[in-house]
Amino acid sequence: MSSSYEKYKRLRAAKDIARENISRRSENKFFTNLKLFVLTSTALLLAGFVAFNLYLSSLPPIENLEDFRPNIVTKFYSEDGEVIKTFTAYTYNKVELKDVPEDLKKALIATEDKNFYRHSGYDIFGIIRSSIQNVIARRTVQGASTLTQQLARILFLSNERTLTRKIKEIEVAARIEKTITKDQILEMYLNNVYLGAGAYGVSAASQIYFNKKLNQLSLPELALIAGLPQAPSVYNPYNNKELAKQRRNQVLKRMLTMKYISEEEYNNAIKAEIHLSSVPQLYTTNKAPYFSDYVLKEMEKLGFEETDIIHGGYKVITTLDSKAQAAANESILKNMKAYGLTNKSQQAAVFSFNPIDGRILVFAGGKNYGDSQYDRVTQAIRPPGSAFKPFVYAAAMEKGITPNDIVDDSPITIAKWSPHNYGHKYRGKIPIYKALMISSNVCAARVIQEVGIRSVIQIARVLGITTPLEYDYTISLGSNGVKLFEFVRAYGAFANGGYVVQPYAIERIEDSRGRVLYRAPKTKSSHQLSLKTAAEMTAMLKTVIISGTGTGANIGKPAAGKTGTTDDSRDAYFVGYTPDVVTGVWVGDDNNKKVPGLYGGTIPARIWKDVMTVATKDYGDRDFDYPEVELENYHGTFGKSKVIGNEESPAVEEKEAVPEGEIPAVQPENQAQPVSTPTSSAAPKPLNNITKDSTPADVVKSYKQQNAPVPNSGRAPIPMAVPESLR
Repeated sequence: MSSSYEKYKRLRAAKDIARENISRRSENKFFTNLKLFVLTSTALLLAGFVAFNLYLSSLPPIENLEDFRPNIVTKFYSEDGEVIKTFTAYTYNKVELKDVPEDLKKALIATEDKNFYRHSGYDIFGIIRSSIQNVIARRTVQGASTLTQQLARILFLSNERTLTRKIKEIEVAARIEKTITKDQILEMYLNNVYLGAGAYGVSAASQIYFNKKLNQLSLPELALIAGLPQAPSVYNPYNNKELAKQRRNQVLKRMLTMKYISEEEYNNAIKAEIHLSSVPQLYTTNKAPYFSDYVLKEMEKLGFEETDIIHGGYKVITTLDSKAQAAANESILKNMKAYGLTNKSQQAAVFSFNPIDGRILVFAGGKNYGDSQYDRVTQAIRPPGSAFKPFVYAAAMEKGITPNDIVDDSPITIAKWSPHNYGHKYRGKIPIYKALMISSNVCAARVIQEVGIRSVIQIARVLGITTPLEYDYTISLGSNGVKLFEFVRAYGAFANGGYVVQPYAIERIEDSRGRVLYRAPKTKSSHQLSLKTAAEMTAMLKTVIISGTGTGANIGKPAAGKTGTTDDSRDAYFVGYTPDVVTGVWVGDDNNKKVPGLYGGTIPARIWKDVMTVATKDYGDRDFDYPEVELENYHGTFGKSKVIGNEESPAVEEKEAVPEGEIPAVQPENQAQPVSTPTSSAAPKPLNNITKDSTPADVVKSYKQQNAPVPNSGRAPIPMAVPESLR
């Protein structure tokens, strides 16, 4: 027992010693950590002090603010290095504050900074309020920038959305407030804020939008200008008059709330219509104005603010082909004048892109930017007429129908709808490819009846057409409106093996120091059509240019395309492609009026030819490297071919073919006589390693590996993403 007790005592003593050692180590560790914390904190405070002083020293000098005028040097370049747009200060018209109408001052303060005369450069309560709103919305919905902060940003800073920039903005604003008076700040802001359409300052805006001096503007006109700083492109009345009106009325409402105007003045002002002047040519010295507007919007999507773009000194390298763009601009004016389409409402638009990599090559949203800034490439929704038929036939090809199957070109009634051909001419049983070549309306109706409306709409949707399409057989004749941008993009799938490729406009953006801020990512694409369908559609659409309704578009090299004309010639299209370039042309009247003598095979085809001649020059004469498709020239007997439609209708033997090399005169749709274009009958080989996620380049590579050139086939290598001259 004594032994056990002694053992217990020794064990207890050992534990006491261990606890003392642990306590001593803990005390030592505590003091060590405390020393480390003090030293670290001191170092951080010193570093913070140094960093803060360096930060203050990095702020821009604000001396001589009264004489400041921004140096605007941002430039847009084409892919071949030509300057297509320069943001300069030539629209800068300085005005003294005493010459600015009181209503404009009040409108601006009511809209942008109601506490302007009470804060010291920044509004702390406004910052707190906007922060709460942004947290609730989980995104930036309010900026809380005062007029002084906006001026600081315009004159000295960028528009990057970072905490550092915001802190600098507040500091510079506070320094400005200590340097000059409130009235001087307001005057500088009024003279330097960007207000859209090339206007820097309120005086320039008055001239551009209304062709008036500031003191001649009405209350609604002044309110419109005051509403522009928030988003100059969005609220630009030339781009969207309805949005501009809504924004103007918001400004008037705020003026009423702050009792700057009476109820009667408010009621009269919101009823006023917006009457704009034509933009003076002085402000439109832009080689690709519609494209430049598009690039500006794309930069805003990337996080750049419009004011910063204008003043930021950026170098923006775009995808535009300057030579092809110039050809488009010239051809539009030449052909519209030649056909007597000189009214401002009679317009044209052209859009081109590379179907392999998505580079936008040509972008013309109208015939004269000075007359109208409305972009008919991305904004206008116009029915394409027969140019929509390829999507009907593509749906048929996807269901196993072939170009050589037979369709009955005779009168038909579907659900009380009775379409008819141009001139009420019918040809009996003909091959599908000839039905497309001559643009038969009744044949397109029979085909959509065969494959179903849903299938056609689905094809249009997966190829990128987003505008509403009625569930109706009439869509086979292009009765629903489309955007030219989307329509041309959809045709790209016929050119590249069935892929939908997203067009893009900006290759890279550099700051004033040459640092790359943005570089275009890998082209987005998705495989939506079979290679077989793309090959069959291309073979059929080739005949349209060779001997169908689109002979006016013949460029002397392999190309495919389709004409389109709506009722009473209100709209006319030509959309076509080579292996390297897809181009679409629309001509019509903005007011939806008749344009006598306008067909897809006339002005649109001629403009298309002019543009494509230049745009495809560096690519040579290569053909589509597709599986060969034989188009059979029937003469009254059809063998085992499938017949779509009334089997009792008599076949009509084709007229004598036009000799090779002879191109008949341009004729309205459904009037040209068909000519066969037989090709090799080689069956398409399945491609190895091609999946749903494969890219156009993958298809190109696989097809090249598996298919040696056919002797005397006339085929050239598969289309490349860049011209031969640039490889």
